[in-house]
Amino acid sequence: MSYQPKPILKDPNIEQINDLIIDAIRDIKGEQIIKLDLRSLDERPTDFFIVCEAESSTKIGAIADNIQKRLKLEANLAPSHFEGKTEAKWVLLDYFYTVVHVFYPETRAFYELEDLWSDANITEYDNN
Repeated sequence: MSYQPKPILKDPNIEQINDLIIDAIRDIKGEQIIKLDLRSLDERPTDFFIVCEAESSTKIGAIADNIQKRLKLEANLAPSHFEGKTEAKWVLLDYFYTVVHVFYPETRAFYELEDLWSDANITEYDNN
């Protein structure tokens, strides 16, 4: 199956960007996807975290690459910062209002972002 990009979104809102990120994760079969809405918290580093995991560094890299590719092609957005691609145990993509974390399961369990930000409004997504 080859990917056919959708038309570029004109002035995408944050929900459209988040939906696109989640769809890009699902393209590569990312697992345990959650979105943390941090907007109600006073000392937040951003508005949203989107967190997922994958069982191999190859798949983690592929998910991160797909997010970058789709956001560039469909929303004309590039991350302001990214890190972790070399070891691919935790890749972070910073889209300013949304920060994406793609974890290896053991690394995710170690950092416990969901527990750290448990006051956030959390949305869980099925693995389809």
